[in-house]
Amino acid sequence: MEYIYLGNSGLRVPKYILGTVPFSGTNGFEAAGNIDDKLARRMVDMSLEAGINMFDTANLYSKGDAERVLGSAIKERREDVLLTSKTGFHMEDNPNARGASRSNILRSIDQTLERLGTDYLDLYFVHLWDGQTPVEETVETMTSLVKSGKIRHWGVSNYSGWALARTFTVAEQGGYIPPITQQIYYTPEAREAEYELLPAGQELGIGSMIWSPLGEGLLNGKIGRNKQAPENTRQGAGWPEPWVQDQERLYQVIDALEEVAANHNASVPQIAYAWVRDRPNVGPIVIAARNEEQLKENIASFDIKLTQEEHDQIEAVARPVPIYPNWHRAMSSFDMSSSSEKVYLEGYKKSMGIEE
Repeated sequence: MEYIYLGNSGLRVPKYILGTVPFSGTNGFEAAGNIDDKLARRMVDMSLEAGINMFDTANLYSKGDAERVLGSAIKERREDVLLTSKTGFHMEDNPNARGASRSNILRSIDQTLERLGTDYLDLYFVHLWDGQTPVEETVETMTSLVKSGKIRHWGVSNYSGWALARTFTVAEQGGYIPPITQQIYYTPEAREAEYELLPAGQELGIGSMIWSPLGEGLLNGKIGRNKQAPENTRQGAGWPEPWVQDQERLYQVIDALEEVAANHNASVPQIAYAWVRDRPNVGPIVIAARNEEQLKENIASFDIKLTQEEHDQIEAVARPVPIYPNWHRAMSSFDMSSSSEKVYLEGYKKSMGIEE
C-alpha cells in the first residue's frame, strides 16, 4: 500500500481507506449493508494485512451504530489504526443537534468518542456546509478540539469551492488551525469536482479524499443498459443517492469501464477504483464492501495499472461540460493556468475543438 501526506500536514495516510457505511445497517441504512461486529473485525484484519490502517465513519451512518461496530472491531488495537468521523447532519429532535455550530460539534465529538471507545480521533470532519453558522465559530471550535487532544486534525466534506476557500482563509488569517482535507464525491461519471474543488484543494494544501468512487453502487458492475440493479444492492433497494444528470452518459461510462476491465481480466469496480485513484489532485480514496469477497477484490484493484490510453478512454466519455469561466479561460488564457487546473482545461480544449 502507498502512503501519502494528507494535505499540508505531517499525517501519512494510506491511498486506500476503508469506509464503514455498510457497518451495522440500521436506522435507515439497511440498504447499505448489515456488517456485524464479527465481520467488521475480519474486515479490519484484512485491511491491516493489506496496509490499510485508516477507517472512515460518521455519526450519521446507521445513526451511530456504525461507529459502535467499528469501535468493537478496532478494540485493543487503537494505536495501530487511524480513525475518522464526521458530524453535521440533523440526528435528533434537538434543534441544536446539527450543523457546524460549537454546540453541535462539542456535543457530537463526545458521543462519537464514546461509541468508538477511544479518547481521540485522528481526523474529524464537518460533514456538510452550514451556511447559518459563522465560519469563525466552526474553525475556533475545531481548533480548540485539536488543542485539547480530542482530535489530531480536522476537515470538511461536501463543501463548494468558495465555502472551502472561505473556511481555510478565515482559519489561517485568524490564527486558527485550518482543515487539512476535504472529503468529496468524485467518480468516472460524476466529475463536477474538477471545476473547482480538486484544483482548490491542491492550491490551498487541502488534501482531496474521495468518498464513494463507485457512485454509491452505480458502478458495481451489476448495472448497465440492459441490467437492472439487483435487490440485494444499494441501488436496487431504493437508496436515494446519487443524482444522475444523464442516464445515457452513465451507460457510456459503464461501457468504457467494462471494455477496459476486459483488458485486465478485472471487474468494473476495480477499474473505477484504479481510474479515480490515479486522477490528478486526488489524495486517498474511500473504498467499501459488504463482505470479505468484495473487500478482497477492491483491495486488489490497487495493483491494477491502467495505460494512458485506457485512462483517456474512460476520461473522454464523461468529461464535464466546459462551463464559464472555464471555456473562456481554456480559450483565452490557457497559458496562465496553474498546474492544478491545467489538466482539466486541456480536456475542455479538446471538447471545444481548440487546436494546441
